[in-house]
Amino acid sequence: MAYSTTINNTKPVRYLDKDFSDFKAALINMAEVYYSDLLNDFTEGSPGTMFIEMASYIGDVLSFYTDAQIQEVFLQYAQERENLYALAYNLGYTPTVTSPAVVDLELFQQIPAKSDGTPDFDYALNIGKNSDFLPNNGSNTRYLIQNNVDFAFSSSNDPTEQTVYSLNGTQPEYFLLKKKIKAISAEAKTTSFTIGSAERFKTLSLDDTNIIGIQSIQDSEGNIWSEVPYLAQETIFEEVPNKEAYDPNLPQYNGQVPYLLRTKKVSKRFVTRFISNKRLEIHFGAGSTGGDDTTIIPNPDNIGLGIKDGRSLLDVSYDPSNFLYTKAYGEAPSNTTLTVTYLVGGGINANTNSNTINRIGNVRVIPRKGNLNSSVLQNAIDSLACNNPNPALGGGPGDSAQDIKLNTIAQFSAQKRTVTKEDYIFRALSMPVQFGNVAKAYISQDNQISLETNKRIANPNALNLYVLGFNLNKQLEVLPEAAKINLATYMDQYRMLTDSINIKNASVLNFNIEFDINVQPGFNNEQVLTLCINNLKGFFNINNWQINQPIIIGDISNILYRVNGVQSVNQVKINNKHGVNSGYSKFKYNFEAATRNNIIYPPVDPSIFELKYPNNDIIGRVN
Repeated sequence: MAYSTTINNTKPVRYLDKDFSDFKAALINMAEVYYSDLLNDFTEGSPGTMFIEMASYIGDVLSFYTDAQIQEVFLQYAQERENLYALAYNLGYTPTVTSPAVVDLELFQQIPAKSDGTPDFDYALNIGKNSDFLPNNGSNTRYLIQNNVDFAFSSSNDPTEQTVYSLNGTQPEYFLLKKKIKAISAEAKTTSFTIGSAERFKTLSLDDTNIIGIQSIQDSEGNIWSEVPYLAQETIFEEVPNKEAYDPNLPQYNGQVPYLLRTKKVSKRFVTRFISNKRLEIHFGAGSTGGDDTTIIPNPDNIGLGIKDGRSLLDVSYDPSNFLYTKAYGEAPSNTTLTVTYLVGGGINANTNSNTINRIGNVRVIPRKGNLNSSVLQNAIDSLACNNPNPALGGGPGDSAQDIKLNTIAQFSAQKRTVTKEDYIFRALSMPVQFGNVAKAYISQDNQISLETNKRIANPNALNLYVLGFNLNKQLEVLPEAAKINLATYMDQYRMLTDSINIKNASVLNFNIEFDINVQPGFNNEQVLTLCINNLKGFFNINNWQINQPIIIGDISNILYRVNGVQSVNQVKINNKHGVNSGYSKFKYNFEAATRNNIIYPPVDPSIFELKYPNNDIIGRVN
């Protein structure tokens, strides 16, 4: 590779000079060699040195900017935030400019009792999304709920707790209802844009600070525009009520699965891009509003015919017969007004202590039915209260430059695909709870019987996803059919192209524990025994157990030994409990035969051990 050339084939030019001193030395050398009869004074104050140093100065500046621009092209070396945003979007990662705090809110309200002493749920409130609540420390930070809160609805993943609030004699007069919901430190803002004639790839700008994202865009005709990761994606997830109108076979599960998950094709779509931490751009498609993409996608009979001279252009994006592409990338809005609702907030100041969010902010109550007593309804509204039993955490300034680099690399590697065993488990557990509460998940390779050897062999084309859910008492149960259908729809958007997934039920193995201990002199036997039982309850809390996790008897003994006052652990025995009529799982399992070296192993078929009734199934004795 040549690093020099010649001017008019006589004067060599070096391309390795990069800074001021190199440029100056090279220019002085050229002047001495080729212009010695015109310029031979290179002292600091001479005119020749002045011109050479000015030229070297320009060369040094241009070299710096060339290096800087080259640096900004590569993600790992880029420094300018706008360039980092552009590179992140190019590789599929969406950066954040602010991080909202997340908090678990408890909402309370009172409802009257009926004449028979039961709660009158006609007066149970339905709190609309975007209602907000404030802390009592004088801060104006608002904590916004992103889903409706219906006190009249109760399910395993969204229970409504009710207690008697007051009595009229011996009969309940008022009941107290309690709901739990997540809220984020955000405030909803609305702005409008008037759109004239259609414009290809129309771009709108939101200039505001701490923008979390777009919540909704609606045009003046009432059409909803949907956000997608990229304009070529024409389908989104849509949640529909679990009613007979949508699927006649699934409404029987609407107590546990209130919504069904569907994929929906949308021609009215947009993408968002942060340009800086104070500006968010909204990009629309290039099609006209006269028709959606279905009018552009050709008939399959014409695929591959190409252009009139017979050449096929199936592998290029502008082939009109290529059904893998559309030239619209969604519609372009025209002759309408777009109402954009977006969220702002977040930051470190949004984090707050527990028991501080107690003020009611802007709350929208959705009417339930007419012909209600207005004063009783107003009392129910006035009784609304809130509290955060845990701190609001997670608020921050958003992605730093290093965060963007690392997250983008991770995102590019995964491509939003489920690749590893852990990817499938985490993706299944992350399905929104309104579509079904997946409590436990386990993935394994499918297998089949070989016709030649009559032995099981791995099926490379399929995976088995074993799942379980919770009932209202947070006990494991089989996932409802509606939840499995939703899970299949949800997972289909993330699975690898070559993977097929079989969703199956994991088995639940119930048991009880019996143990004998000796108590040290001077300790109360009953108190020590109570502490031992409480510690075992915590150890066998179902949140701590996963499918195919074995029971290590030594761990149980260690827990008992750590209780102050326990002198010795004489025996630990675990027995299978089964029988649907007794309230246990139908599966019978020989715990004694499954024990090896004081470890109780689960069976070959994916299963989970569950201490279903800890108040009854932990039996302790003091010798």
